[in-house]
Amino acid sequence: MCLIVFAWRPGQPLPLLLAANRDEFYDRPSLPLAEWPDVPGLIAGRDQQAGGTWLGIGPQGRFAALTNIRDPRQPPRGRSRGELPIQYLSGPLGPQAFLRDLAQRAGDYSGFNLLLGDREQLWLLNSQRGEPEQLTAGIYGLSNAELDTPWPKVEKAKALLSECLITPQISSLLDLLHDGQQVEDARLPDTGIGLNTERLLSSIFIATRSYGTRASTVLVMHADGRRQLVERSFGPDGVPLGEEWVEAP
Repeated sequence: MCLIVFAWRPGQPLPLLLAANRDEFYDRPSLPLAEWPDVPGLIAGRDQQAGGTWLGIGPQGRFAALTNIRDPRQPPRGRSRGELPIQYLSGPLGPQAFLRDLAQRAGDYSGFNLLLGDREQLWLLNSQRGEPEQLTAGIYGLSNAELDTPWPKVEKAKALLSECLITPQISSLLDLLHDGQQVEDARLPDTGIGLNTERLLSSIFIATRSYGTRASTVLVMHADGRRQLVERSFGPDGVPLGEEWVEAP
């Protein structure tokens, strides 16, 4: 998952609105959003190569979402980051306790951001910072760096999300995730991957023959605990493959 924008609004009728794009190579096998038959109550997409997920919901109002940290200098680690959302969604620990435990073993994984919570709280662990952070009300953006790193795609997506909050609609949240406009070179960040790749990854929605946005996901949490989860899947060159809708208590 390469981009997550979300509005955390405790006490409002819709306390959480989240929109996220997962960017990945198209030849990496994945299953679309569904309930996992082998993990009761877990609803998520599934990476068939490593067995994990990038975003999902679980029992007791839980949700979790993951991004990798982009750092070409970091050596690969042995464990798959995609297992982290599953550990939280299917486990007994609350958000704070889970992230405190994870912080002690974060070195087993390449760099990551793990955003998770339930109906009452929202927490984030950036593995490079190493300290779990409880988030207060606000509009946030998360890509492959620290929270609210001002990359142009993050800033643009946050601005589009702010406009959606006037009259929140799932369709408008999905639309903001489909913005394919690339950023002019002068505004591109330098993350060590070269100008051509920085340019390719600068848009909210990415579409090439081999790599791009595989899934656009919207999560809406209601004050009564209901959760709506919608995912659009895409193939090479951004061709739509389908859409899944789930409503869970």
